[in-house]
Amino acid sequence: MFNVKIKDKTIQVEEFTSVVDIANEYKDEYEHDIVLAMIDGKLAELSKSIEEDCTLEFLTTADKIGSDCYRRSVVFMMLKAIYKKVDKDSFEKVSVNYSLQKGLYCEIHGDVKITEELLETIKTEMKSLNERDLLIAKNTLPVHQAIKRFEHYKMKDKVNLFKYRRSSRVNIYNIGGFEDYFYGYMAYSTGILKYFELTKYKNGFVLRTPDPSAPTEIPEFIEEDKHFEALNDSTEWAEMMGVPTIGDVNNAICDGSIRNIIMVQEAYQEKKIGDIASDIASRDGVKFVLIAGPSASGKTSFANRLSVQLVGQGLKPHLISVDNYFVDRKDNPVDEDGNLDYEVIEALDLEGFNRDMEALLNGEEVELPEYDFDSGTQRKSGKFLKLEKNDVLVIEGIHCLNEKMTYKLDADRKYKIYISALTPLRIDEHNRISASDWRLLRRLVRDLRTRSKSAQMTIEMWHRVRRGEEKNIFPYEADADAIFNSAMIYEPSVLKVYTEPTLFSVVEGSQEYLEANRLLKFLDYVLPLPEDDLPKNSIMREFIGGSSIVKE
Repeated sequence: MFNVKIKDKTIQVEEFTSVVDIANEYKDEYEHDIVLAMIDGKLAELSKSIEEDCTLEFLTTADKIGSDCYRRSVVFMMLKAIYKKVDKDSFEKVSVNYSLQKGLYCEIHGDVKITEELLETIKTEMKSLNERDLLIAKNTLPVHQAIKRFEHYKMKDKVNLFKYRRSSRVNIYNIGGFEDYFYGYMAYSTGILKYFELTKYKNGFVLRTPDPSAPTEIPEFIEEDKHFEALNDSTEWAEMMGVPTIGDVNNAICDGSIRNIIMVQEAYQEKKIGDIASDIASRDGVKFVLIAGPSASGKTSFANRLSVQLVGQGLKPHLISVDNYFVDRKDNPVDEDGNLDYEVIEALDLEGFNRDMEALLNGEEVELPEYDFDSGTQRKSGKFLKLEKNDVLVIEGIHCLNEKMTYKLDADRKYKIYISALTPLRIDEHNRISASDWRLLRRLVRDLRTRSKSAQMTIEMWHRVRRGEEKNIFPYEADADAIFNSAMIYEPSVLKVYTEPTLFSVVEGSQEYLEANRLLKFLDYVLPLPEDDLPKNSIMREFIGGSSIVKE
């Protein structure tokens, strides 16, 4: 018998008792469905057996880790339904491309037309799988056997991925005879996968599952064509270059073609920046170019590169950072945890900013402020500015798309740009890489290099950063005149060199350890790439260093 501590109680269980049996005994004590478990602080699936005395905690769909597991499992169930209900000879593959409005945009590639009737057929089959409560079984195979199996299934992306697998074994999941690989733990069975929706959109469809804040509700789908177009352009570019997945990038690193891919993608980004500059120049009266985006999007590098392109359009740009308009620290708002909250718009001197911008627009000379982060006070900088005929202000800050930020400025004077790392790269066709993870890897490198912050510190505060983005940035994306995607196909390979050592430093047993370990498992699929071939003005340089356009 083993002693298991759970919810301040200690129970005795027999050797090799399954965690799911204990979960079924305790499920009525949880408001939402139990998905995963923590055994002595380590994440585990419910199929795991108790093999020693331990502390047991349960994670539900109201936890982020549990919600991610739920969504992953619904994707598996959806794929099972598609492969059963759609003629296998009519399509080549199903791809889960990227996140779109709290859902996943998916496509069926081949001679298949996505219709409401087809989606209803797939959804009906998914409901049947849910009602039948089928076991999601895990089999651990040697890598060479897994490769042979997915060669048989004609899933070339997984064959390509496993070629670079360092571990000698790989976990394959099975629902009723349908097998697939997934990056991350899965639910125990299809019985809890009750909440989902399929919505036709563009050439594909969006799979929606609940957010952890409301685990039984399907979020509303709001069409955002600009966001989709930015992601779709990048995805089509990656497909055209032959690098839509990590395995493809690894191949390019091995055969040396990655150098050409880097040059082409940097040129592709430069063209996108040039197109935005041309659009700005074509709009008479625009004096304020406003740039906003979530953390680690590359706003500073983008603002500098855009300024160069604006000069090429006959304009004279002046860079202004909204950070210099912070209120004095003593007046700064605090968040729900009692910490100073620099993410809310109330942390900015909005009246002073608008007063200065209006004065500049009226042809007056203005002494710009400078914020002293050491003392937490705003002071005069000694820098004066007066706008001439062809001058424009390039203003960068997280609230720049919010009308409250520029409430005194006429709309025809403003051009709004949303920037983020909207990654088109996937682990394989069924496993996407989240934009949040992409930006967190960037942030880990920059925080360590420029702020001496450990990975543990950056991961610990990341949920607060994300919370601020959800409130203060994402709701205003639709108001942008242009969307710029700063993600680059090759960057996980470059970031791996810098992030792995700092992630290994996270203390085992801490709350941040789970996240660090998850990121390390992801990076295990990625081959490292030296920075040698990166141009000095690359957005990547803002994070790894060596930038010719960003001052340290």
